[in-house]
Amino acid sequence: MTAELPAALLAVLPALRCPVCGGTVRSDGGRSLVCPQAHRFDVARQGFVTLRSGRPDPGTADTAEMVAARERFLATGHYRPIADRLAAVTAQSLPGGSGGLIVDLAGGTGSYLAVVLEALPDRHGVCLDLSRPALQRAARAHPRAAAIGADVWQPLPLADGCAAAVLSVFGPRNPAEIERVLRPDGVLVTVTPTADHLAELIGPLGMLSVDERKTERLATALARFDSNAGPELRQQFSLTDAEAADLTGMGPSAFHTDPDTRAARIAALPRPLTATLSVQVTVHRPAGA
Repeated sequence: MTAELPAALLAVLPALRCPVCGGTVRSDGGRSLVCPQAHRFDVARQGFVTLRSGRPDPGTADTAEMVAARERFLATGHYRPIADRLAAVTAQSLPGGSGGLIVDLAGGTGSYLAVVLEALPDRHGVCLDLSRPALQRAARAHPRAAAIGADVWQPLPLADGCAAAVLSVFGPRNPAEIERVLRPDGVLVTVTPTADHLAELIGPLGMLSVDERKTERLATALARFDSNAGPELRQQFSLTDAEAADLTGMGPSAFHTDPDTRAARIAALPRPLTATLSVQVTVHRPAGA
C-alpha cells in the first residue's frame, strides 16, 4: 500500500527520477521506490529516501554532531530573520500558477524550506542533502516537505522543469542542474554571506572566512541567469557561550577544530558576546525568462 509512504513523498513522486538510469520511480506498494529498470530505493523508517548512485566523498556530509548543533542554534531564533526574508522574497518572485516544486539544495534539516512552505500553502517542497542525520530531521520538518538523499554536485534525481523555485542557503550550487530542473519561468533564490557576516567570530574562533571573490565567482557561475540582489539583511545579535559553540560547530569549520579548542577560544572572547548577521538574498532567473 502506498499509504505506508509519507504523504509528502507521495506528493512529489512524479518529479523524482532514478539516479542510476534517469527513469521515473514509483512505489512498489510497500516501503520502497522502484524504476522501470528495477533499480530499488528503500524509504527509511524516518521517512526519507536516498536517490544517489555511489558513495559521497568522506567529509562532505554533515555529521550527527554538526546536525545537532545546527538544530540547537537555529532553535534560538538568531537566524530566523534569514528564513523570513528568504520566504518573503521567494513568495514574491514565484511564477504565476501553482505548478512546480520548491527545491532546497543542501537543505540540511529542512528548517529554511519549512518556513518558505508556510508562506506558500499551495506548494510542495523537496529537501536535498547528503547527510543522513540531517535527512532524518528534514523528513519531519514540514508536512509538505519530502526529504531526499542526493549529492547536489551530481545530476539531481529530479525531472526536467519540475521546480518553480530552487533555494540555495549558504550552500553549494550546480548551475547546469539548477537550470535543468527549473521551469522556464522559475527562480533560483540564493542566500550568501557578506564579508561582515560573523566577522567578530571568524578570526578568533578559526572559522572559515568568506572568500573575497565569492560574489565574483557566483556571478561567473550563474552567468546564464539574470540576477537581482535585494538589500543587505544586517542585524546584531547576542550569544551565549553554548550558542557560540553550536554556531562554530554546525558548519564546515567543525571539520577543522575540535570541541575543546573551540571552547577555549570562545572563553577568550570579549564580553558580552555579539555577532553580526549580514547576508544577501538574491533572485536569479534564467536569462531571457
